[in-house]
Amino acid sequence: MQNTTSLFAIFSLLAFYVPSVSTAQNNTSYWQQHVDYTMEVDMNVENYQYTGSQKLEYTNNSPDSLSRVYYHLFFNAFQPGSEMDMRLQNIKDPDARMTTEDKKSRIATLSNEEMGFLHPSSLSQDGQKLDYNEEGTVLVVNLAKPIPPGGKTTFEMAFDGQVPLQIRRSGRNSEEGVALSMSQWYPKLAEYDFEGWHADPYIAREFQGVWGDFDVKLTIDKKYVVGGTGYLQNPQEIGHGYEAPGTKIKKEKGKTLTWHFKAPMVHDFMWAADPEYLHDTLQVENGPMLHFLYKNDKEIIENWKKLQPKTAEIMQFFNKNIGDYPYEQYSVVQGGDGGMEYAMSTLITGKRKFGSLVGVTAHEMAHSWFQHVLATNESKHEWMDEGFTTFISTLAMNQIMDENKDNPFEGTYKGYYSLVNSGLEQPQTTHADRYDNNYAYSIAAYSKGSIFLSQLGYIIGQDKLMQTIKNYYRDFKFKHPVPNDIKREAEKTSGMELDWYLTDWTQTTNTIDYGIKEVVADSGKTKVNLVRNGLMPMPLDILVVYQDDTKETFYAPLRMMRGEKENPYPQINRTVLKDWPWAFPDYDFTIDKPIESIKAIVIDPSQLMADVKQEDNVWQNEQ
Repeated sequence: MQNTTSLFAIFSLLAFYVPSVSTAQNNTSYWQQHVDYTMEVDMNVENYQYTGSQKLEYTNNSPDSLSRVYYHLFFNAFQPGSEMDMRLQNIKDPDARMTTEDKKSRIATLSNEEMGFLHPSSLSQDGQKLDYNEEGTVLVVNLAKPIPPGGKTTFEMAFDGQVPLQIRRSGRNSEEGVALSMSQWYPKLAEYDFEGWHADPYIAREFQGVWGDFDVKLTIDKKYVVGGTGYLQNPQEIGHGYEAPGTKIKKEKGKTLTWHFKAPMVHDFMWAADPEYLHDTLQVENGPMLHFLYKNDKEIIENWKKLQPKTAEIMQFFNKNIGDYPYEQYSVVQGGDGGMEYAMSTLITGKRKFGSLVGVTAHEMAHSWFQHVLATNESKHEWMDEGFTTFISTLAMNQIMDENKDNPFEGTYKGYYSLVNSGLEQPQTTHADRYDNNYAYSIAAYSKGSIFLSQLGYIIGQDKLMQTIKNYYRDFKFKHPVPNDIKREAEKTSGMELDWYLTDWTQTTNTIDYGIKEVVADSGKTKVNLVRNGLMPMPLDILVVYQDDTKETFYAPLRMMRGEKENPYPQINRTVLKDWPWAFPDYDFTIDKPIESIKAIVIDPSQLMADVKQEDNVWQNEQ
């Protein structure tokens, strides 16, 4: 392919912006559960233990009567002998953040004072004491009385926790010196949906939650600055940069402050705290207030200051290309062990080069649309969140950081090809915890998930792709979409049938492999024979470059699509050929010009079709 690079240089990705369209009909058969949390937590910063009370109002919107519920107790994963520890010890390529230099599990080395735990000390339902059993990171609760369809009940719990050393996502005393990264810290009710309960053990992968309102009061040493999910209700008591500009703070007596946060219609709640946090704010034009909390470290301050206007640009890019961010606040907080999204906020490591700092912020912020507003079950469909987030954040970085790449997705395609060639690929329908190795999971979720969208744009057209994304966000925000939902949005937007695409790309490891088999002279014309070597079908764009450097394209629609995309290169004449039925391995078409006039023929000049063997995608006239 190296000698054909110039043939592709004339093509760049089309604009990824389209106007919004009218609202679709609501799906009246859809239902989802609802839960409201009221919690009070007292954190001891000396021993990193905390106590809490939780009042949880649960609404059963399902058609089923529920006699049992489940809670997640995530911090129990950070104990020697836990399922997370065992998985870490047995997976072929353990996460380096969670292992020692000699590849041993860091969890296995934790002492009683260093490990994490989360234990209920009492639990009742509508005032009646309940029986429950801790099974690792899952609490199994038998109800005193079933919750009928449409019924409501109130659970009240007291709990004790200990924050583990920072190992994965949450924890204390990170490598960058952040005291508390508090994600997965509270007893969290598991999701129940049309598939039943999703009480997955915590193995270090992704999450799912129930939509609801959170009211959280956090009492902590008054030197600590807190940031994360939710709107602070008592800024004039707290200060630390939350107070109204030019106003005085009411000084509280004692060694602690109680921070009061409310977060409406979210499915998670994260907070982080450190006595050395600097706190800056920036109002996005026609958007939310941005909060930045980062360590008072001279090595990072300049980059974190430069990050702030870029974050505003990223927010505006996503608002324009997906849909409006629905909350009035977003917080970028230094902490954790890399980058992880939470409701209205993210935890990211802060000691990075500027480009990396912007990149991780763009990616984690994009999750606010594709996970924290479109709440897909990440354990089962992680590619819908990670992949779609990778797609849109790649576009954002290409524009905002002036990368101006002809194909900004080149890296994701290389990652996918590497996975295919490794022989380690598993279908994207694999549960996130069941991948044989981390490498296969990462490429399937991030790279192949991103290609699902960029390649969908190749199939239906880039304008239809971006319209599909907007329609998908509009129709499924504050719900729990599944793979069929994005497929149906694309079908309704494009008028094509796309079940074949969803099936082959996500449910199998079938690959795309087309080639130019033969080009021959035929009575003053040119006959081109194409071949399908892979099992996965695709429509084909074919570019013909003539000796005088004029160009023409030919389009072979896939019969099972039952439709055609518009010409992606309107400046070049296009001939629409007969449909290619998938079961036929060969396909012929004729160019009404002699072979001598042709310089080269190229399958897919956009390089957005994930053809795993591209050497035979180009024919060059050697005459």
